[in-house]
Amino acid sequence: MHTVYLSLGANIGNRKRTIREAIEKIEEMVGVVVRQSTLYETKPWGFESPNDFINACICVETGLLPHQLLLTTQNIEKELGRIGKSVNQEYHDRVIDIDILLYDDLSIDEPDLKIPHPLMNERDFVMKPLQEILK
Repeated sequence: MHTVYLSLGANIGNRKRTIREAIEKIEEMVGVVVRQSTLYETKPWGFESPNDFINACICVETGLLPHQLLLTTQNIEKELGRIGKSVNQEYHDRVIDIDILLYDDLSIDEPDLKIPHPLMNERDFVMKPLQEILK
């Protein structure tokens, strides 16, 4: 089993319910959620919007390999109504965003997958909930 840390964010629709549903789908499709941060309400980062985010981080034990995890989290996003991903750091409102922050002690730098997440240290909305659940 592998230990992964995921960041979740939502700023349109029923944000808390969407985060809850994402965690339920992660438990069904990825693995056991062993730790979950509290929910944080934050301002958008990297773009202007009147819609605040609800953010959280979770720790999951999974048998999925990194690219399988990526595909699975992207499928969960689509199931919950996400249309398209951010391109060239052009961010926008979103129903749900699931980012892979850490995967064991792996370091991956590929066009479609970067672990550890390259911007996580710049984002308080990631680091605060992540620090809450890191062991």
